Amino acid sequence: MKLSRTSSWFLLAFGVWSWFIWISFVRNLWRNGSGLSFDTAGDPTGYFWVHLLLAVASFLLGTAVGVIGLRSVMALRRESR
Repeated sequence: MKLSRTSSWFLLAFGVWSWFIWISFVRNLWRNGSGLSFDTAGDPTGYFWVHLLLAVASFLLGTAVGVIGLRSVMALRRESR
């Protein structure tokens, strides 16, 4: 399957965006002082674990999409030479 140049760059940009947004989300989740992420004893709550799992899954999917985009961009560049 061959992707267009626009689709390839979109997938690559989505992968980069995913890295930025989900790393920022986990950092903010970790530093959350509202009591949602950690209880009074400092132990992680269910909210923390569910959102951490969501972030890790989204990060991995975004990485896979970004890799597809990167490989497609590289193939298009090789083809244009």
